[in-house]
Amino acid sequence: MSIFHNEPWIQLHDFGREMDRLMQARKQQQVAAASVWTPAVDIHEAEDHYRLTMDIPGVAPEEIEVSMEDGVLEISGERNKAVDAENEKRDCSRRERFQGAFRRSFKLPEMADDTEISAATSHGVLEVVIKKRAALQPRRIPVTH
Repeated sequence: MSIFHNEPWIQLHDFGREMDRLMQARKQQQVAAASVWTPAVDIHEAEDHYRLTMDIPGVAPEEIEVSMEDGVLEISGERNKAVDAENEKRDCSRRERFQGAFRRSFKLPEMADDTEISAATSHGVLEVVIKKRAALQPRRIPVTH
C-alpha cells in the first residue's frame, strides 16, 4: 500500500504561479496591441465644407501625407524618428506615449469636392478642410415653339 501525501498549499502556490504567467502574457499582448497608434479625429460639417481635425502631437508637417483617391481621404504619418531614437537612449521606467506610424482613411460623401482640399497643422493639430460641391438646383428650361 502506498502512502499519498496531499499538500494543498503547494498546489495553490503552483496555481498562483500559473495565473501570474497567464496574466503576464495577456499584459504583453495588450502592450503590443496598444503600440498601434490611431490619432483621435473630429469631423464637422458646415454649410459649404467639411472640417476634419486630428490630434497628432509630435508629428512634423513634413512627416504627414494627405491624399484623396476615389472619394477616400487618407492621412498618414510618423513621429519624428530622431526623437524616437533619443527616447530609446534614455532609461524609461514607464512609456505611455505612442510611437511609430499611423494611417487613417475616410470615405467622403459625394458632395465633397476632391479638387478643393486644404491641410494645415498648428500646435500638434492637423486641420483638413474639404469644400462641398455646389448643390444641384432644379432649373426650369423654357420651351419654345
